[in-house]
Amino acid sequence: MSATLIDGKAIAEQINQETAAAVQRLKAEHGLTPGLAVILVGDNPASAAYVGMKDKMCARLGLHSERINLPASTGQGELLAIINDLNFKRTIHGILVQAPLPPQISEDAVFAAVDPTKDVDGFHPLNVGKLALGDPTGFVPCTPAGVHQLLIRSGIPLEGAHVVVVGRSRIVGRPVSLLLSAKAKNANATVTVCHSRIQNLAAICRSADIL
Repeated sequence: MSATLIDGKAIAEQINQETAAAVQRLKAEHGLTPGLAVILVGDNPASAAYVGMKDKMCARLGLHSERINLPASTGQGELLAIINDLNFKRTIHGILVQAPLPPQISEDAVFAAVDPTKDVDGFHPLNVGKLALGDPTGFVPCTPAGVHQLLIRSGIPLEGAHVVVVGRSRIVGRPVSLLLSAKAKNANATVTVCHSRIQNLAAICRSADIL
């Protein structure tokens, strides 16, 4: 079976241009500048670099961004209070809490505290439930949404295809399997999810139309 090479950079640039144009329309037609708040707890170098990339992308697309840096000693109550303030802040339309969080903070509690209408990471239980039910009105985690767009924009047919997803994390594996198997346009794939207890990973991967 031959492989199809997907140019992710070209597709990402296309999406960036579309997003920048949409932001300009919002500003021109409604006087609205979309705002994103990103919370970083601690000084994990990888997380800091990732948040820095988000800041640069917001500036490039014309978005308003706010970065909130908190020490690793921050308590859960303090973080939840900050999230609550952002939930009611009218200039903020999206909230991202950078994971991983320090051990004294429950990620489940934090993700559930974000207003689901501002939960652009798609981790709030309401958005997770909407994805599971095939409701398109919720937010979808960024990486699975990106994978879906790569396939769609590359013209790779999903309906009836056998898709093998390696990993069942709630951030990538599980949501991407739900997206691709949904009863919807640009979906309807048959999805096999492999995880750490799989016995015949190589054989299953070889059987995939899309891996």
